[in-house]
Amino acid sequence: MVYRQEKIKPYNDKEEKGAQVEQMFDNIAHSYDKLNHRLSWNIDKLWRKRALNRLKPYKPQSILDIATGTGDFAIQAAQTLQPKQVTGTDISEISFAKEDCMALSFEDNTFDAVTAAFGIRNFQNLDQGLREMCRVLKPGGHLCIVELTSPVMFPMKQLFKVYSHT
Repeated sequence: MVYRQEKIKPYNDKEEKGAQVEQMFDNIAHSYDKLNHRLSWNIDKLWRKRALNRLKPYKPQSILDIATGTGDFAIQAAQTLQPKQVTGTDISEISFAKEDCMALSFEDNTFDAVTAAFGIRNFQNLDQGLREMCRVLKPGGHLCIVELTSPVMFPMKQLFKVYSHT
């Protein structure tokens, strides 16, 4: 593993992360998008737009949006890229299709593109989630991930710590 997985436990150390994330998002779904926009000072909107613009030249016709939550990124992908099909999946019941990203129900090589916006930090097992995303991606397909993580270098690490705890 060349990257460090976030050690986010939403509530406690007694339950698995996946169960806690599902419970947390079921509880905050009504205000999640607004919260995301405010916490990032609306930079998340720019990142999403840039990510989809990078997919445009490839003209994906079938897109899977992982950890879709409220579906905002899947809807934006449908509007921006105009594919034949967009499928949004999430571990939370509030989403379009209930799917656990650790074991997707889709066949191998199904999608031209797989996207995820601000969701992979919540994966219980990042390696397994990434393997599943690649498994359902067609050969030559494109994986597009937009994510916010804790900075590791000075001075951003210290600034982020102050910002996220205030």
